[in-house]
Amino acid sequence: MLEEEWTFEALRQWGDWQLEPYIQDQTERANQLDYLLTGMMDWDYSQLHNNLNTVIEDPKRVRFMVAVRALKGGEPVQYALGHAPFYGREFQVDRRVLIPRPETEELVDWILKDHPKTTQRVLDVGTGSGVIAITLQVERPDWQVLGSDISTDALAVAKVNGEKYAPAVTWQQSDLFDQIEGKFDVIVSNPPYIAENEKTVMDDSVLLYEPELALFADNQGLALYKRMAQHLLDYLAPQGTAYFEIGYLQGPALVELFKTLPEVQVELRQDFSGHDRMLQVKRMN
Repeated sequence: MLEEEWTFEALRQWGDWQLEPYIQDQTERANQLDYLLTGMMDWDYSQLHNNLNTVIEDPKRVRFMVAVRALKGGEPVQYALGHAPFYGREFQVDRRVLIPRPETEELVDWILKDHPKTTQRVLDVGTGSGVIAITLQVERPDWQVLGSDISTDALAVAKVNGEKYAPAVTWQQSDLFDQIEGKFDVIVSNPPYIAENEKTVMDDSVLLYEPELALFADNQGLALYKRMAQHLLDYLAPQGTAYFEIGYLQGPALVELFKTLPEVQVELRQDFSGHDRMLQVKRMN
């Protein structure tokens, strides 16, 4: 046992002191420290508040201190903690995969609301940490869900998350549709869609820590959508529906792109912030 005992409140104060030169906003520092502690202890915020005077175990204290030092270097708090929330569950994340974002939950909501009961065969293209594929499988246990990604490193993370929540999900290494067989009632993709010239307005924590392969795409961020559009109807079943997360400036261009496909209906939808963020392509034949 270490010589000194620390309470959770003392540890919070230590963390605040450590982070002050790096994160000037006091509220932001407190939010990151509380997120780290609740995630590490598997508590909600009221449990943390009720245990501020409790002595923390030494292994947990050491883990917290190591994580705070990672935050001082600019590492996102989710990577420092080792997991991130998505749709009410905690998923393992590290530098091999993107950190899941709240707007992706809205994409999942759209799919689930469109398909409340019927059995579906589902393909998640560019699955990353697997949060979309796994969440759809958990919420709709009768569905057959396949998650694919070009990155074997990302698939390794997805498989760990799948074993925890949805062992029925299957996984395939594939560059978009290259290694995919069959047709699917639902295809969903949150591909890389950031243009290279947007790097100047991005947070350093994203540029330095999140995988570039999962962030950027050529042709003003549209390259992978164009490749998927070329072959989408080869893999989308009759009356099937495809869903895409998109960049907030890409809506009009992608509507025009997918409208060139025969006998489809294209719908653009905004996120809660009012930005174009999701696209649906439905086969009508």
